[in-house]
Amino acid sequence: MQPRQHPKPIRHVDLTDVQLASSETARGINRNIVLELIRANQPLSRADISRRSGLQRSTVSQIVEQLIRENWVREGAVASLARGRHPTLLGLNEDLMVIAVDIHPKQATVAMVDLNGRLLSRSLVPLSSIPAASTRLITNCIQRMRDAFSSKSIEGIGVSLPGRFDPGSQRLIFAPNLHWLDFDLKGAIEKKTGLPVSMENAATACLLAELLFGRLNGIRDAVLVTVSEGIGTGVFANGQVITGNHGLAGEFGHISLDPSGIACACGRKGCWETFASCRAALRYYKELQPKAQAIAFHELLNKAEEGDESAIAALAKQAFHIGRGLGPIIAGLSPSVILIAGDVTSAWHRFGPIIEKEAAELALAGSPPRVLPTHDGELARLRGAAALVFQRRFVREPSQSII
Repeated sequence: MQPRQHPKPIRHVDLTDVQLASSETARGINRNIVLELIRANQPLSRADISRRSGLQRSTVSQIVEQLIRENWVREGAVASLARGRHPTLLGLNEDLMVIAVDIHPKQATVAMVDLNGRLLSRSLVPLSSIPAASTRLITNCIQRMRDAFSSKSIEGIGVSLPGRFDPGSQRLIFAPNLHWLDFDLKGAIEKKTGLPVSMENAATACLLAELLFGRLNGIRDAVLVTVSEGIGTGVFANGQVITGNHGLAGEFGHISLDPSGIACACGRKGCWETFASCRAALRYYKELQPKAQAIAFHELLNKAEEGDESAIAALAKQAFHIGRGLGPIIAGLSPSVILIAGDVTSAWHRFGPIIEKEAAELALAGSPPRVLPTHDGELARLRGAAALVFQRRFVREPSQSII
């Protein structure tokens, strides 16, 4: 029996930025252009792809056959036309799946995600400070999910982390809110499941998902900020995802805004996340209501919608500090777009105006960056984890090419 051929990862292509290339690089570039056209416009015929891309029909046919062999694309219905040939329509293979794992300090979410970014199933897993025991719970959940989708093709596991993963050592090297350092999480999951595992910081993973699923077409400078127990940032500058030395680029959440502020889990004082995280919002509420019972962040959101003035004030203070903390990002990177991901997006009517106002005041010159919510809430990190597998390494030249 021949081993199943694993598809090559999708690579994002910006169709607004193309130029001629040599034949040496053309085949791979053209393949990615065809795949991006199918993803964005499915179902699509070979003739449609040829018209939209400018590629010859024979070239398109060869690429499509390759994508079908790699399991990225499958043939579907036959189009009904008034005259002429009836073309076969193409779409992404909906049986191609990824298991996405989103890890937080107290719990993980495990989900089955298809190539279109749709979540088919998800489960919550409680976590402790003991990484080996927590990993066993995660892998047991993964196995149950595999059993439930035994007819699907699982390409791998993507893990979204509340910290930084060093691509060199393949270890989690900075996760102050998780405290799982010096544990081979990737190796432990791969050994138990037999599936390849891709890991990345949650913010960078979310950014990859935005790129993969086409929301940033035409944009070459953007920052994605995740707001949860901490603050994470993923950086896209001059058409490149920036990871930096040991994968640590973008740790704006641990820039100190007040050296005399409260202690951060990283060991410093007054870091941005001590002011702007969801934990900070809960602390603000407790300061206003010292006798109130401990609540979760989603309960704080609910209280604000019910008219609780203390909850409203706590969220407004969090929003102000999210906006204020964008200062180093705007001054240092000058992105055209800043995306916000996390549960705060479900109450964007409260957060958006305050954050946008602060961002506008922080711009040094010219127009301020657009501040937009992902509107995926907690799902953004799961789609980001899936994107790590579908697009294991996002690399994009200054310009994409067609011949």
